[in-house]
Amino acid sequence: MGSHTKNVLTVKKIEASKAAKLRDGGGLYLVTKGEGRYWIFSFSYAGRRREMGLGPLHTIGLAAARDKADAARALVRRGIDPVAERKAAQAETPKKITFGEYADGFVDAAVKAGRWRGAKTEARWRNLLENHAKPIRNKLPADITNADMVQILKPLWGERQETSEKLREAVERVLDAAKVEGHRSGDNPATWRGNLEHVMHKPDELTSRTHHAAMPYGQVPAFMVSLKKVPGVSSKALELAVLTTCRSGEVRGAVWPEFDFPAKIWTIPAIRMKSGKEHRVPLCDQAIELLKAMQKQSMNELVFPGVRDGKQLSDASLGKALVSAGGGDFTVHGMRSTFRDWATEVAHAPREIAEAALAHAVGDTVERSYARSDALERRRALMQQWANYICPNVPVETKQTRDLSLVLAIDE
Repeated sequence: MGSHTKNVLTVKKIEASKAAKLRDGGGLYLVTKGEGRYWIFSFSYAGRRREMGLGPLHTIGLAAARDKADAARALVRRGIDPVAERKAAQAETPKKITFGEYADGFVDAAVKAGRWRGAKTEARWRNLLENHAKPIRNKLPADITNADMVQILKPLWGERQETSEKLREAVERVLDAAKVEGHRSGDNPATWRGNLEHVMHKPDELTSRTHHAAMPYGQVPAFMVSLKKVPGVSSKALELAVLTTCRSGEVRGAVWPEFDFPAKIWTIPAIRMKSGKEHRVPLCDQAIELLKAMQKQSMNELVFPGVRDGKQLSDASLGKALVSAGGGDFTVHGMRSTFRDWATEVAHAPREIAEAALAHAVGDTVERSYARSDALERRRALMQQWANYICPNVPVETKQTRDLSLVLAIDE
């Protein structure tokens, strides 16, 4: 049979032959399967006959097939199984995956791990990465460039600013994860600082940026008087939101075990925070009074239960209470901006304390130090002064508020 004879085939012989199996020698064969022709290498390993596919004829020519067979023979001579060696090499090399495939898997993993607060967050991420990032979905993560980022951001930039910023952040996080898993290397093209900021306007310089309509802080005391006259649970939830400057969802999802009345602290777990970090809220006297009144009529674990048993208030419920109290020109979220303006212009509170009160991420070294300690007592003093300002008819006078300027001072 001449099994030791090698290099029997030629390109012309292959083209002219219709045989189902052609032998080149040394264990290399060209076989026909269906409509295609494929190279295989036949060898003996550990006393057993084995076959190893080398690829189709239309992509692997005769010379390349011989090179592959030579490499496999060399492994056999060294006592190594070439099939097992190839599987090991494939396992070490990350599978090529598109940005779209990787992004979808990133979102799926986040949902499975329970990293997000609810279905709205998942829907937002999927919309950003499936629709707004569509031009880069078929690219490999390693091939995405700064120019690609500018391409997907510019149509939204300045028009739908919040969406464009969230899109940039989402792509940045996905590409960071892809780098960790070996799908790309080098700098992240979605990074803002030192990168995209040089070719696009800074977000805070855009005059087109929209904000939640905020009530002037001078109108809040009269508004709170009107709000107290609005019946129902929604008005009480809005009252707590204004007193604590917490977001609507944080208030609507509040449950009694989160409150420590002796310590006057409300601890909101990370899963319900926009930042994904646990947040301690210092409770002013007015908030304690409101909560204790709600506790007396408590029906379940929710502090502000909805109409349906065991369900939260709807997202629109606090907005309806705002309108009923005469604040229809403004938004619930805008009340946080109202507090921020008051904290700067009336209380003259340090920026990092006011930002910490709003559970905002802060950036420089000094601010991050406050974020780590959470500046609870400084925030407690500020929040009590805010409550006294917007509820002037409630006689609350404590040493804490009298010494506010001292408490809020930044340590030199």
